Amino acid sequence: MKVRVHVSLKPGVLDPQGRAIHHSLEGLGFTGVNDVRTGRLIELDVADGVTDADLDEMCRKLLANMVIENYRIEKVAAPELQA
Repeated sequence: MKVRVHVSLKPGVLDPQGRAIHHSLEGLGFTGVNDVRTGRLIELDVADGVTDADLDEMCRKLLANMVIENYRIEKVAAPELQA
């Protein structure tokens, strides 16, 4: 099973990388961008027996810093085989 874990900073936590991207976009002449928040995407290929509770525990113990980050788990459908 393919799983994507989206990790992002909690609201109110400073995001220096997002601020740098925002500044760069303005410098390139892009207008209308009010704020930029960055995050990361972690893709896992796990066995069918891995439970939602297991995935949640992985996130809480390693993949996300629960003090400053939120996470969202997304199960990805297997791609269809092409002949």
